[in-house]
Amino acid sequence: MTGRDEWSVGCRDLAGRRRDLTVFVSSDDKIVIVAPPGEAAVLGPLEVGRLRAALRDAVVATAAPARRTGTE
Repeated sequence: MTGRDEWSVGCRDLAGRRRDLTVFVSSDDKIVIVAPPGEAAVLGPLEVGRLRAALRDAVVATAAPARRTGTE
């Protein structure tokens, strides 16, 4: 895959500060979730939906080359 697909999902840490979770597809087509450094990510229902959508989009992005070449 050329380039890097990346999605950002807003969240809060345990102290209530705004943070971001990042979802991206690595060069070997693995889905990576990066949480705030040294923090827990606290997600409300809307943020959970956004994380779910980002993960779905990342899975679709990794599957796209396999569909074009007919391989898995």
